[in-house]
Amino acid sequence: MSFRDSYIAAIFWPRFKRNRFAVMGGGVVLLLFAVSLCAPLLAPYDPSAINAWAVLSPPSPQHWFGTDELGRDVFSRVLFGARISLKVGFVAVGIAVAIGTVVGLVAGYYGRWVDTLLMRFVDIMLCFPAFFLILAVITFLRPSIWYIMVIIGLTGWMGVARLVRAETLSIREMDYITAARCIGCSDRRIIFRHILPNVASPVLVSATLGIAGAILTESALSFLGLGVQPPTPSWGNILTSGKDYIEFAWWLSLFPGLAILLTVLAYNLLGEGIRDALDPRVKR
Repeated sequence: MSFRDSYIAAIFWPRFKRNRFAVMGGGVVLLLFAVSLCAPLLAPYDPSAINAWAVLSPPSPQHWFGTDELGRDVFSRVLFGARISLKVGFVAVGIAVAIGTVVGLVAGYYGRWVDTLLMRFVDIMLCFPAFFLILAVITFLRPSIWYIMVIIGLTGWMGVARLVRAETLSIREMDYITAARCIGCSDRRIIFRHILPNVASPVLVSATLGIAGAILTESALSFLGLGVQPPTPSWGNILTSGKDYIEFAWWLSLFPGLAILLTVLAYNLLGEGIRDALDPRVKR
C-alpha cells in the first residue's frame, strides 16, 4: 500500500466519515451523478415532448412534478437538467483549476518580478465583477452551453491562483526542495513533481466548492435567457418558464429551485468536509 493510500485509509476517511453533514453531501453528489447518467432510463417522458392536453397540470401520479405551459413533464426535464448543471460545473471548474494552478505555481516558485506581474494581473481581474463580465461577453456571443462553460472557467481561476501561490511560497522553502535543486533537478520537475502534489489538497477543496458556484452561475444565466436555450432543459430555464405562472403553477418554480438548492448545498458540505478532513489543525 502506498503512502497516499495508507493516509486515506488511516487518517482522511475516519475524519471525513465522522462529519455526518459531509457524508450526506457526498451521498447527494453521488446520487446526482447516478441520476445524470441514467436520466434517459429514469425519465418517464421525453423532456421535449409537448402534450396540449396536459398543460400546467399539477403534480399527480402521471406527472410527479406536474407539467409546464407546453404540457412537458417537469420531472423528466429536471432529471435531464441535472446533466447540464453537472457538465457546466465540472468543465468550468476544470478550466479554472488548470489556469489557476499553473499561474499560482509559476508565481509562487519564481517570485520577484514574475510573481509581481502575475499577481497584479490577478488583482486586475478581481476588480471586474465576474457575473457582469460574463453577461457582457455572452451578450456579444451566441448563447451556447460551451461558451458558458469556457467563460465561467476563464473568469473563475483567480482564487485558485492566489491559493496555489500562497502554498507554493511556503513549500519552496522546504528542505526537500533545496535538496532537489542541489542534485540538479530542473525547475519543471521540481514544480510538477515535488510542489504540485503538495498543493493538490487545497485545490481539491477549492474545486469542490467552485462547482457549486459554477452551477449557480449557469442557473442564473439560463434564468435570464442567456444560458442554455430551450428546448434543452436546464434548471435555470425551467425556472424562467415558471416565473410567469408562479401564482397558480407553483410546481414550475419549486422543484427546479429545490434541485439547485440541494445540489449547491451538497457540494458545499462535501467541500467543507474534505477541507476539515485534510486539515491537521482541525480536531474531531
